[in-house]
Amino acid sequence: MAWPLLSCFFGGAFLANALPHFASGMMGRPFQTPFAKPPGEGLSSSTVNVLWGFCNIVIGYVLTCRVGHLDLRDWMGVTAFGAGVLAMALFSARHFGRFHGGNRPEPS
Repeated sequence: MAWPLLSCFFGGAFLANALPHFASGMMGRPFQTPFAKPPGEGLSSSTVNVLWGFCNIVIGYVLTCRVGHLDLRDWMGVTAFGAGVLAMALFSARHFGRFHGGNRPEPS
């Protein structure tokens, strides 16, 4: 029972990670990838981001739909998937916010 839920969690994380890379690449903007120098901090080309985003989509699909067999009526699977999406979204907001000004405190 734990493997399908873990698969849904990580599938959600991969699908959430695909969004900024794929969107930045489609807009022709460079963005951080694991292939940049330094990894995760330097910028990669828009083409690399489209390819990296697409790889994340494929991995997320396999983990969610083939290994995890996500059923939208199964609240445990949906919760695991949502937790993976949320965890990756929060990590990305903190990590990429350092480079794009997203972690600035609100003005008083």
